[in-house]
Amino acid sequence: MITLDFTQIELKQLITHHVGNKLRDEKFILSSEVSIIEDATKNLLLKYFLLPIKSEEYFAFSHPIKIDLNEIYRTVQDIFLTPKLFIDSSQSIAKLLYEQSMHPKIKEGELNITYFSNIFLDDEKVEAIGIFKSETNVPFIKMTNKNSKFSINHDYGFEIKGMDKGCIIFNVDQKNGYKVLIVDNVNKSVQAQYWKDDFLKVKPISNDYIQTHQFLGIAKDFITKEISGDFEISKTGKIDLLNRSVEYFKSHDNFDKTEFEKEIFQNLEIIELFKSYDLRYQEKNDIELMDSFKISQQAVKKQTRIFRKVLKLDKNFHIYIHGNRELIEQGVENDGRKFYKIYFQKES
Repeated sequence: MITLDFTQIELKQLITHHVGNKLRDEKFILSSEVSIIEDATKNLLLKYFLLPIKSEEYFAFSHPIKIDLNEIYRTVQDIFLTPKLFIDSSQSIAKLLYEQSMHPKIKEGELNITYFSNIFLDDEKVEAIGIFKSETNVPFIKMTNKNSKFSINHDYGFEIKGMDKGCIIFNVDQKNGYKVLIVDNVNKSVQAQYWKDDFLKVKPISNDYIQTHQFLGIAKDFITKEISGDFEISKTGKIDLLNRSVEYFKSHDNFDKTEFEKEIFQNLEIIELFKSYDLRYQEKNDIELMDSFKISQQAVKKQTRIFRKVLKLDKNFHIYIHGNRELIEQGVENDGRKFYKIYFQKES
C-alpha cells in the first residue's frame, strides 16, 4: 500500500483560468499572472484541494500508441522540467480542457492549476501538480456589524468539501506516466468520463487494491447478470453466492482464483461459465487481473457496499440475508400464493 503524507505540503504557485462549454459557445478566459492568495486563505485552499483526495486508487497517464502523445502528460512534464513554464503550460492545459468540453451536461467553471512541494509519497519527498475544476457555486449568508446594527446579505462561492473534479500528479515514475490521484465526485456520469478518459487519458495502476476491487466487481456482475440465463438459481441463491464471495475476501489474506471458484460456485459448469465471463470482461475493459494476489481489505470494504443482499417481495417486505441460505425456504401454496419460510433461534 502506497503511503501519502500531506502534513508538510506547500502551495508554491496557483493560477486560475475560466473554462466554458465549447458546445454552447461559452468562452475560456486565460490568466497571464498567478492568482493572488491571502495567507489566511491558503490553508482553506489546501483543504479545498486535498480533502476529496482518496489515496487507494492510483492512475497513470496513457496513450494507445505512445505515452508522449498524451498532451496533458507532455505539458505536465514540461512544468516539472522547467518550472518557469508554469503559466504558459497552465494555459495550454486550460485550452485542452476546453476542447474536450463538448457535451451539453458539462458545466463552465474555474480551473485552478497548482504547484505543490513537500509531499511525502512512500517516505520520499516529491513535488506535484494539481488540476482542479470548480463548477458548483453555492449561496452563503454574510452578516456584518455596522454602526450598532447588522447588515445581512449574500454571496456565492465554492464549498470547502465541494470540489467537482480534480487530480494531483506526483513527480515520480515519469517514464510510466507518473502517479496520479483523481477527484471524481460524479463517478458514473458523462462529466466524469470526459474528465478522466477524454481530458486526462489515465488508466488505473494495477496494485492489490485495484486487483481486489475489480475482481469483486466481476464476481458481482457475473452472479447478478450472467448466471441467470444458463442456470435456474433463485434470488436467495444469488444472494448466498454474493455473501460467500464477500466472505471469501474478508476471511483470506491472499486470493487464489482456482480456490475461489471451487469454494463459491461448487459446480463445474458454473465455474467454466465464470471463467469465460471473466476473460470476456477483462478483454472488453482492457484490464489484466492476476490469478493470485494479496487481498486489500480497503477495497473489500468499499466494494461490498454495492453488494445487494436484500430480497424484495412486492412492496410489502424486504428480507436482508446475511448468512446461511438453508435457514430460508421458498414455496407455493395450493392457491398459487408464493411464500418464504424463515428459521431462527433468537428474536431481537
